[in-house]
Amino acid sequence: MYSFEERQTYFDNVITALDSSKLVEGVVQLGSGVIGYKDEFSDIDLMVAVSDIEDAERTKDFIRETLEIFNPLYVKEKQFSKDIFLLIAILDNGLEFNVSVVPRVLLSVQSPLWKVIIDKTGVVKEKMDAENEHFLNRPVKYNVGMDVPFEFVYCSLALEKELKRNNMIYALKMLEDMRGFTLLVQAMNEDKKLHQFKEYETLDPHFIQDYLSTVPTEVTVENIRISAGKLKELFMSVSSTFSVDDELEKLLIEIP
Repeated sequence: MYSFEERQTYFDNVITALDSSKLVEGVVQLGSGVIGYKDEFSDIDLMVAVSDIEDAERTKDFIRETLEIFNPLYVKEKQFSKDIFLLIAILDNGLEFNVSVVPRVLLSVQSPLWKVIIDKTGVVKEKMDAENEHFLNRPVKYNVGMDVPFEFVYCSLALEKELKRNNMIYALKMLEDMRGFTLLVQAMNEDKKLHQFKEYETLDPHFIQDYLSTVPTEVTVENIRISAGKLKELFMSVSSTFSVDDELEKLLIEIP
């Protein structure tokens, strides 16, 4: 494991390298590091802005070469569109780098935790400020891309069906999906950042207590049904973020 000082050294070295490249217009730090890192397990998350869209892939290659200097155990490349890339580098001390490469015109704000570290033109900060304004003014800051109440009820139906089949593994999977939807709703209720949200211990203590009580004490049909019943009650109690129509609520209640 790495110390706070070691992580800062890695951070400084990468920022210096990025600053030296003509391909890089700006760098934005993301995540808990913006406010001082949560703990010694926190990663380094960066978003690198390039001026010209056609430079995105070349910049990704340059960043990979920079990270390779640290002799990482593994580097994973992901491509989200023709011109947006992500590099995940895992070092032998456990430190993880998550570095995205984004053309400046495509920069966006997905959470309140961001800070401009490098801005060679002044335009990166301007773009991020504009995107942040859009983020703050969204009626719903985080679009989850699904009908959460329906998906929760659908999992409840599937759970009961699989219990009748004595398919315990799939029933447990449906129970866990229901738990995931309940966590999602509560995080939205508390205006938590959903993008890579992991700080579940910061949720309301009463919710945490109720949520943990939905874990089955033993894998039996009866215990899974009891857990599912508790989850249904908890979900309905916290689902003010979403509108649950009467027919869907009736369906949820009538599920055995």
